[in-house]
Amino acid sequence: ISMGNVFSMLITTPLGYILSAIYSLVQNYGLAILIFTVVVKLIMMPLLAKQQKSMQQMQKVQPLLEKAQKKYANDKQKLQQETMALFQKHGVNPLAGCFPLLIQMPILIGIYHAIMRTEEIKEYSFLWFDLGDKDPYFILPIVAGVATFIQQKMMMAGQENNPQMAMMLWLMPIMIIVFAINFPAALSLYWVVGNIFMIVQTYIIKG
Repeated sequence: ISMGNVFSMLITTPLGYILSAIYSLVQNYGLAILIFTVVVKLIMMPLLAKQQKSMQQMQKVQPLLEKAQKKYANDKQKLQQETMALFQKHGVNPLAGCFPLLIQMPILIGIYHAIMRTEEIKEYSFLWFDLGDKDPYFILPIVAGVATFIQQKMMMAGQENNPQMAMMLWLMPIMIIVFAINFPAALSLYWVVGNIFMIVQTYIIKG
């Protein structure tokens, strides 16, 4: 059994069934994708909350990391040990920010294949675009990029002086815009709704 067949059985086919099941209730594939996105984000809420907590802890540790970088500028091994000790002491997981993205990627790929394999979804018109085609006016890609920027800006509050974070703040939205321009509008719709959900969640958590 190839990896493609395994992915299809585990991800693509179930997602296709879920979208079709939601469609049978609302009779609109655009709304079905909106509802599906919200359900996915609700399931992922504990993981996203953990990510945000880790980011907040990282903000508190940042001044200590900068001191360690200056102190051990000529001793990379000692700097690495000190960095890991700080992370452990303050309960920071530097990989926590990657987990939600890693989980979302298979879902995005699965949605793409589910749409491309289902003619009635691929050719379904919603608002000003067809779900299986590119947004003709580039509205969704731009909104997706802006929503990504806002969401990351909220997550990275207090880390503006970190060069790596500052680069990601701009790089990620640009990547999302390029991605959204070249792929079906349904994926952009999924990303936009998901990011709006995360913006609201971040706002609520940060109070």
